[in-house]
Amino acid sequence: MTLRADLAAIADAVPAGARVLDVGCGDGALLAALQRDKGVDGRGIELSGANVAAAVERGLSIVQGDADADLADYPSHAFDVAILSDTLQAMRSPETVLAELLRIARTAVISFPNFGHWRVRLSLLVGGRMPMTAALPVPWYATPNIHLCSIDDFRALAAKLDVTVEGATFLSRGRRLTWAENLRAEQAVFVLSRG
Repeated sequence: MTLRADLAAIADAVPAGARVLDVGCGDGALLAALQRDKGVDGRGIELSGANVAAAVERGLSIVQGDADADLADYPSHAFDVAILSDTLQAMRSPETVLAELLRIARTAVISFPNFGHWRVRLSLLVGGRMPMTAALPVPWYATPNIHLCSIDDFRALAAKLDVTVEGATFLSRGRRLTWAENLRAEQAVFVLSRG
């Protein structure tokens, strides 16, 4: 199975054989690929019972839980890499979740939709309504997203938390971008560590 472009960028950032915690792991597609292709020792936490069942059917070690509340239960430095894929914007306290991820693991890999993308800006400017895009595919009243941010907003949060950005990948329609990413990228993938 081929991974989505954002998940492939995350997989590229995970070293072979790493101990991985995938937070908000969905149905386990990324974790299964990491175990198969990179031999990681992977665990997952997922809020949706249906997704937990699907991940367990794949033979993955997944627990049902809420990242906003349950990350505090994990011991410090228990993992090499903590992944938060397309979930940050749905967290009640993104700042706390990022701090917990970097307590639990040496490296955190975070992906999120970029609310600074030009289509989002244009939709607000011209239509005056909350946008719907490939990365933000549902209307505002049905979205689980509560803390949308741009790439520049995320960089500011990383600086506030004294977090080192080890690397970043910016995507638009599955292609990697190398310039004007806050304007052009639909999705961002950041690799973070404690400074």
